[in-house]
Amino acid sequence: MEPVSNSLHDVLVDLHQHPYPHVPNPPSCKKRASVALILRVRPTYNHWPDASSSPSPDSSSSTKQQLDTFFSQSWVQNGDPEAVFIKRASRVGDRWTGHVALPGGRRDPEDADDRAAAIRETSEEIGLDLTPNNCIYVGNLPERVVTTSWGAVPLMVLCPFVFLLTSPESPSLKLQPTEVASTHWVPLRALLSPSLRTVEYVDMSQRLPTMGGFVTRLACRAIMGLMQFSAIRLVSTESLYCNTTPGLIPTDTKLTPTPWFQRWKAPCGDHHQGGSSDRAPPLLLWGLTLGILADFLDMLPPHSAVTLWKYPTFTTPDLRLIVSLVTYRLRKQNTLRVRSGRRASNTAVDGQTAALPVMQTVDAESERNHVGIGGLGVGRYYGSSDRSPDGNAYAVGVMLKGYYDRLRVAIYIYLAWRAALGSVAGYTAWKLLRR
Repeated sequence: MEPVSNSLHDVLVDLHQHPYPHVPNPPSCKKRASVALILRVRPTYNHWPDASSSPSPDSSSSTKQQLDTFFSQSWVQNGDPEAVFIKRASRVGDRWTGHVALPGGRRDPEDADDRAAAIRETSEEIGLDLTPNNCIYVGNLPERVVTTSWGAVPLMVLCPFVFLLTSPESPSLKLQPTEVASTHWVPLRALLSPSLRTVEYVDMSQRLPTMGGFVTRLACRAIMGLMQFSAIRLVSTESLYCNTTPGLIPTDTKLTPTPWFQRWKAPCGDHHQGGSSDRAPPLLLWGLTLGILADFLDMLPPHSAVTLWKYPTFTTPDLRLIVSLVTYRLRKQNTLRVRSGRRASNTAVDGQTAALPVMQTVDAESERNHVGIGGLGVGRYYGSSDRSPDGNAYAVGVMLKGYYDRLRVAIYIYLAWRAALGSVAGYTAWKLLRR
């Protein structure tokens, strides 16, 4: 199998030479945010570099020359490429509290452009400077409009940028405790592995209006179950935890007895490392960040990141079946569109937000900069056509196009089915009681 480093070299050169177009804000949406996909190559034991064999790239040379020089080194060719992720600190009212994400945040008025916002936010959140000579700015990934998952309200335009650290040493990080709980370096091999694909379950009843009350939310969960989203279980090679995170070091001096069911499972071979009864929840990459990574990972062999991505659905069996039937044709059509495109799709969605595809319209009367946003009922706005440099249009972000419209139809069918089923059951029970 070809080393990931060799393929990564080609991908980064392609990203630099073929940047994705700028996406302007839709009407009534002024917010923009930027994130940084920061890559590095971890040396292996048998190809560990010395100081003289890993010079900093010449900043006066072109980006392609810097990439070619970096990837020509033996320790890089035999190394293990990685990306850094953050786990956001838990904050009340934060839409993405506790999520695994890329460093970044909202663009401020003093930021010169979207890339400057990514650089500033990375420095503030994890203390990593992306401007020195040992860091190469590669290019960008598809910009996307983030909206509420079930509505037609655009929240912001999200702009991902790609950076490459050229030093073989791990960078020193300084975590902002109110923003970041931990950082994790994850090999690209792990992100590409099908064995680490999993799902994240989200209680959608929590998104009902507060006026519904606890009973309404409980009934909603009982009827519809949990919503299921595609995810990747992260396996990190190096993690750093914020030392001021509450609960990082237990303060309770009392020994907590092991529950009886865990004592029963122990002889069966279910052991915890170190004998602890506590099992840390796995780090899951899903939602918007997984969508960004799907765009990038699908460029690397075996080019299966989008294929491994699964559509959101529900855990309730009959609702799951109805969703599958109602969306079957659309999913097949969107999959064919993605496969025919030059690059990967935007497949970013979570329990509260979705990243909408930006695609060129084919209306003969529309202007060149007229593009449409499909998926969640958002109208259209004006921006650059999403075209490759040679002028040929390519599909970007079609996996979720029209999916939530069909999902709503499936839910309506399901509710009607459950109402009919309940009516029949109630009538049958009434007839039995009358005998």
